[in-house]
Amino acid sequence: MSKRWEHFLIEIMNHIRSKEAKKFVASELEYHLNEVKKEWIGKGMSESEAEEKAVSQMGSPSKLGHEMNKLHRPKVDWLLIGLLAITMGLSFLPLITVGDGLENAYIARKSIHVLLGILLAVAMMFIDYRKFENKGYLFYSSGVLLLIALIIIPNLFINGVPYITVGPIQISSFMALPFLFLAWASFFSNEKIKLWQHFLLFGVPLLLFLAIPNLTVTFLYVTVVFAMMWWSTIKRKTAITITIIAGLGFISFSIFAWFTVKEYQLARLLGFLHPEKYPDNWGYMYLQLQERLTSAGWFGSTVKSKALPLEHTDYAFLNLTYHYGYWFAIMLFIILSLFAVRILMISKSINSKYGNLLLLGGMTLFLVQFVYNVGMILGVFPLISMSLPFISYGLLHMLFNAFIMGMVLSVFRRKDITLKRT
Repeated sequence: MSKRWEHFLIEIMNHIRSKEAKKFVASELEYHLNEVKKEWIGKGMSESEAEEKAVSQMGSPSKLGHEMNKLHRPKVDWLLIGLLAITMGLSFLPLITVGDGLENAYIARKSIHVLLGILLAVAMMFIDYRKFENKGYLFYSSGVLLLIALIIIPNLFINGVPYITVGPIQISSFMALPFLFLAWASFFSNEKIKLWQHFLLFGVPLLLFLAIPNLTVTFLYVTVVFAMMWWSTIKRKTAITITIIAGLGFISFSIFAWFTVKEYQLARLLGFLHPEKYPDNWGYMYLQLQERLTSAGWFGSTVKSKALPLEHTDYAFLNLTYHYGYWFAIMLFIILSLFAVRILMISKSINSKYGNLLLLGGMTLFLVQFVYNVGMILGVFPLISMSLPFISYGLLHMLFNAFIMGMVLSVFRRKDITLKRT
């Protein structure tokens, strides 16, 4: 590299503020300068003459530096941040409506949850997501080891589900999802990993989730992996074949489960299908949901009723619909839907395959929680422990969804400092 070439690059870099952008711009300029240099050498120029010619063709380094600084500076998605602020503000309403002295202590805790969620989302935004791309096996190992630890050394069981408690912190299988999410985004962006390796990597956590067991987390894991698979470079025919095989496996498992199902499990299913036949036990909650939704009206019910269990957590959507009416439920549905719409819009402007996988995987994890939670309140799906993103009470779910949105903000922030070469 000649001195003029070196001084040319240094002068351009002096006008670029972002350290990340400096590395990107320097790499891009060197690439283009080398390409132009090769062209002139091919026309008979010496190497030094070709370097001089390439630099002169680039124009004024000062002007170029200013243009590059504007074009490649890190971005902030204020629309997504605005949606986060709105939903986190609305998340206090389910606690306020429950009443009976619950709101004071819980609102204080919720404030801490929201603060921690904001800090996590902002922290993830400033972390360069591209540094995670080559650490897929590290994240995968962390997630698998966490699941193994929950099976081997749990010190708390809640409804048969194992936890590891460390002081006030309860570690559950849900905490393995972020690690596995990052791992699979890395695996699907790596074309060197063979198909049989994908099957093996997928199967190990699946068996561990089933062994714990936590069907909600298992469902989220399977859904996000398959969604990213369809978005990856895997051939469509292969993806279709895998999906068909998985579907047949699920049907076979369901048939086996039907003949081995326990009495209380069958009662839960029948309670969902025919709640009116089981009004005093398994159908009770479904009937309560129907009654609350029917009496809500467009502007909420004026009748003060006894709070149902989990109205501030899994049934937060029901709580808000009952107290504020259908118009509020529709507004909340639109606000949460805008998260997915915004992520989809961002994905169209991202040139990084890994970044796009993170966006699609994050959108899938968010949508599955959102759609299932609303669906089970409306009676479309069976009741399970599925939170409404950001609205439901709970630190772990708040941090999980804040992490997802933080990754989206990180990808968006660097959308103009990602290599576009082919």
